[in-house]
Amino acid sequence: MAVIEASAETRTEAAPEPAPYRWRWAALAVVLAGGAMELLDSSVTSIAGPTMRADLGGGSGLIQWLTAAYTLAMVGGLLIGARLGDIVGRKPMFLLGTTGFVLASLVVAASQTPGMAIGARVAQGLLGAAMVPQVFGLLREMFPPHESQKAFGLAGPIMGAAAIGGPSLAGWLIAMDVLGLGWRTVFAINLPIGAAILIAAIVLVPRGTASRKFSLDITGALLAAVASALLVYPLVQGREEDWPLWSFAMIAASLVVFAVFGVHQKRRFDSGREVLVIPSLFRKRAFNGGLVLGVLLMAAMAGMGLVMTLHMQLGLHYSPLRAAVAMIPFAVAMGGTMAFGDKLAAYGRKTLLAGALIKAAGVATVLVTLELAGTDLQWYQLIPGLALAGIGAAMFMGRYFDSVMSGVEPHEIGSASGTLTSIQQLGASFGVALLGTIFFGRFTGDPATLASASRTTLIVTVAVLLVAFAAGFALPRKTTH
Repeated sequence: MAVIEASAETRTEAAPEPAPYRWRWAALAVVLAGGAMELLDSSVTSIAGPTMRADLGGGSGLIQWLTAAYTLAMVGGLLIGARLGDIVGRKPMFLLGTTGFVLASLVVAASQTPGMAIGARVAQGLLGAAMVPQVFGLLREMFPPHESQKAFGLAGPIMGAAAIGGPSLAGWLIAMDVLGLGWRTVFAINLPIGAAILIAAIVLVPRGTASRKFSLDITGALLAAVASALLVYPLVQGREEDWPLWSFAMIAASLVVFAVFGVHQKRRFDSGREVLVIPSLFRKRAFNGGLVLGVLLMAAMAGMGLVMTLHMQLGLHYSPLRAAVAMIPFAVAMGGTMAFGDKLAAYGRKTLLAGALIKAAGVATVLVTLELAGTDLQWYQLIPGLALAGIGAAMFMGRYFDSVMSGVEPHEIGSASGTLTSIQQLGASFGVALLGTIFFGRFTGDPATLASASRTTLIVTVAVLLVAFAAGFALPRKTTH
């Protein structure tokens, strides 16, 4: 969901006046279907991961890497994906990204080893980053101003449903076991869906505009990707190897590379060339607070989803479908609350701050439920805590971009939105790595260690959300758009 919201903001200051396009509503359905396909796949491994590990082998880190590898690839890819759409045209980039995404999905489905599955997930993330930024760019090109708000209004719920519906779909597909493919169906289904999207896009989506005046900062994108990988990799692999010295060295190195990235951006900007992040953004309290907030909120979101799946599937031996059904209250509460996004906008940052606290209260309620129920946990016992967590998540995710973007200048919007999107993806990777590592560091397969692992992990999640609440006071009180 975060990717889509940021893409809607990208380069708004340079958006051309679009002419009415006869087939624009049909084309809208096509590009949204492409974005929805990517968002579904971004979250399916939270349910499919344990089954994939049981089939492919590998250590507990595989479950974390199936999500972290995807989101890390998105971090580097998103920084240049939107810019490539500006340069070569959004339709060609959408077609290229969709084609590659489908092919990478088939490689995941055909994987025979953990390494092959992780590599294919990296490819999926990179190609998804080429496809997704074009979705809202195409919307802006196809619709005149008086229709654009209606188009975006239709897009939000559809993309939100895709983002939170992935785990449920994964559980259902695994249970169906079509042709005996099991978890592989979760990824193989992208072939017929993707083929239909491509054919329709070729016919219905206009080419749009392209410009050769923009340049790509490949070095900057690589530095950001390397720094992110240096931070996440040791958090996942360090535990499996008993925290060797290199794991701490890599974390320290990530800070150095992030600093080098900042220096590179400033020098490039001073020389008059295109940059990924405008240096002046880092002089704004709201933007810096937004970066911290984005990492923490997405870490709590992604990490909690993974830990709940691990608790139910590995600890309580739930089937993937049963685990997916148990998480439905979270999805329903989140989707329902997002429908009131316009009304909540009037409260500015108060909505976001309240969301962080409500999410923390929901996680705490889940923690108490797990403690009281033990190994006799029934899915309906999780409804109160998951519903609270879903309401809180919708409140802070729905208002995050508006709140942060209110503190930036018009000429900084494109750079700021791309940076915030990438930082959210990094936060998701960090949350999966950190909270998954805490869980596996305590869980050894028996009920006693399961309780300890989930308790510790959820306590850390609550702490992360409380720190995010404090960081939220750096944002403007009211939004301006």
